[in-house]
Amino acid sequence: MPSTLSPTLRMNGNGHHAPMDVEKIFGQNTFGLSEMKARLPKSVYKHLLATIQDGEPINVEVADAIALAMKEWAVEHGATHYTHWFQPLTGRTAEKHDSFITPNEGGGAMAEFSGKNLFQGEPDASSFPSGGLRATFEARGYTAYDPTSPAFIIKHNNVATLCIPTAFASWTGEALDHKIPLLRSMEALNKQAKRALSLLGDADVARVTATLGSEQEYFLIDESFFLERPDLLVAGRTLLGAAPPRGQEMDDHYFGTIPERVMAFMNAVEEELYKLGVPVATRHNEVAPGQYEFAPIFENANVAADHQQLMMMTLQRMASRFGLVCLLHEKPFAGVNGSGKHCNFSMGTDTGMNLLEPGETPHENLLFLFFCTAVIQSVHRHQGLLRATIATAANDHRLGANEAPPAILSIFLGDQLTDVFEQIAEHGKAASSKASGFLGLGTPVLPHLPRHAGDRNRTSPFAFTGNKFEFRAVGSSQSVSLPLTALNTITAEAIDDLSTKLEAKLGKKPNKQALENAVHDVIADAIRASKAIIFNGDGYSDAWHKEAEKRGLLNLKTTPDALPQLTSASTVEAFTTYDVLSEAELESREEILTEQYVMTVNIEAATTENMAQTMVLPAAVRYLSELIDTAARGNDLGLSFGGTLETAREVSALIDDLKAALGKLEKSRVALHASKNEAKTMKDKVLPAMSDVRAACDALEGVIADDLWPLPSYREMLFIK
Repeated sequence: MPSTLSPTLRMNGNGHHAPMDVEKIFGQNTFGLSEMKARLPKSVYKHLLATIQDGEPINVEVADAIALAMKEWAVEHGATHYTHWFQPLTGRTAEKHDSFITPNEGGGAMAEFSGKNLFQGEPDASSFPSGGLRATFEARGYTAYDPTSPAFIIKHNNVATLCIPTAFASWTGEALDHKIPLLRSMEALNKQAKRALSLLGDADVARVTATLGSEQEYFLIDESFFLERPDLLVAGRTLLGAAPPRGQEMDDHYFGTIPERVMAFMNAVEEELYKLGVPVATRHNEVAPGQYEFAPIFENANVAADHQQLMMMTLQRMASRFGLVCLLHEKPFAGVNGSGKHCNFSMGTDTGMNLLEPGETPHENLLFLFFCTAVIQSVHRHQGLLRATIATAANDHRLGANEAPPAILSIFLGDQLTDVFEQIAEHGKAASSKASGFLGLGTPVLPHLPRHAGDRNRTSPFAFTGNKFEFRAVGSSQSVSLPLTALNTITAEAIDDLSTKLEAKLGKKPNKQALENAVHDVIADAIRASKAIIFNGDGYSDAWHKEAEKRGLLNLKTTPDALPQLTSASTVEAFTTYDVLSEAELESREEILTEQYVMTVNIEAATTENMAQTMVLPAAVRYLSELIDTAARGNDLGLSFGGTLETAREVSALIDDLKAALGKLEKSRVALHASKNEAKTMKDKVLPAMSDVRAACDALEGVIADDLWPLPSYREMLFIK
């Protein structure tokens, strides 16, 4: 049963919660720029700022000064240990804690932390995924300080640890993490975007930064239910479970009133995230019962990726204080919406421009048209790569259902931009933009609302939403770094391509009119070549699937179908040209993700078999025994128990179905060991066999006495809060 302990009491032990002063607490547990400026000598701070903003290297003297100030700040916050916090290819984070304390000659101890400690760590690299880049016995790996992402303190009760964001590489220099390629891709985008801006007449921009805002969907269930579900404990999703009488069909949970315990949890999460400098802006109920969302404001993409990991950590860490468990799996419950992580992508300059801001008259905005076209071209050319970056066993359950974008990549532009680009493609130039206008609501007491020039499309995997592109197909449990690395890289490639074509058309000394004409020519050619990727209609419809096939768009429905795109010729060319990932590093990621897919499904299959065999089957047999005994006693008394016998026959038949399904699952798992393509066998044999076992178990759940059923039901997990 759910915990009866008050959520407020569980949180702070006294039944009271002090009001949150956001301005006071924001960033208080981060060693950010304001803290650095206050603690560092002016020359050191200036040097560090040049590193963060312009990529200037840090020398030893500066490193020692930063380390000393960082240590003093951390100790003041109660920290006794520090860790190089990094993001290996597991998709989550890793940390090894080292003490500040060092013995001295007098037999005492002192707190030490030098520039060397700050700059480089040496965790054992042999146990992290490397995808063949390193042999198991080759253990040396290095973590390297990332000064562009602020250090922070994580507090567990009375224990405080200084966490230093770092990159993780092998002894031979290959990237063993997600941060290194992300930073490389951001530099590639910066270089090509500045080149394009210079051609377009803006030479004042010193830096272009990829920006990101990542929404996070998640489920909450009572902790007691979680502990009684082996599938949630081991696999993060329910492998069995009959649909409840009511799911999400009433459409009343979305944006509904937030339950009291959930609100207390959300408030506590926000407080922790604010202290860590994570700019959370939105919280609300999502579509499915028991589903919720947080969304932050845009940030530098590297910092945003770090903050995304902190958000997932904080959600799961804080939930237990309220007797809850946070489920980040993409599809924890069948029959209701799964969870995604909508990644809102744009490009910003150090002069304050958003390069994907169309303005009131986008047909006249050459900068916007150029950079928007680059994104369209990149997605069209590398649709398979983008699909591969969000391919996981978990996300396969979500993509394509009537809740999430389909596996077919397409771009939604909306009425206004579609019209502008169609004009350019047809005439070489756009003469007008559809006006936005105002919306009257039919009564003078309500204001006239500004109405956008185009609607939104929730079925699109890659949608333009005002001044950014929203990559909506990313899974809720994923690191955002790989999808973002790919997006940065392919956009840099497209900008490079369009800039080269523009240079060829411009000549040496173009005037304003020649520049405008050349830009329109380049954009028109690119849009004509990429128009197949633009689709504003219903992505769920069968008609779109047929239309997409005619357009030559890829429909990579499963992870085994998609992952080979990571090493396709076009992917290798883009990533190696801009020095983001080598061919060997790309191959390693395909191998790792394939292995993770196989291991995930294998764990799920073993758990399904175990639960069905040791929990569901015994419950069914007990119920059948009760029915038979009852019918026998009725016969002795001369009573008719036809209904009881009919139920017994039904249960017996379902038990037979379950045993047959378990036999099929066992055979599919045995066949897996002899398979040359384990991922394909998992997809074609094991997953269907698991589905048959589930169907048999769910059918039994519908007839077995509730007091005999061994698992918390969907009705309980989704609706008891």
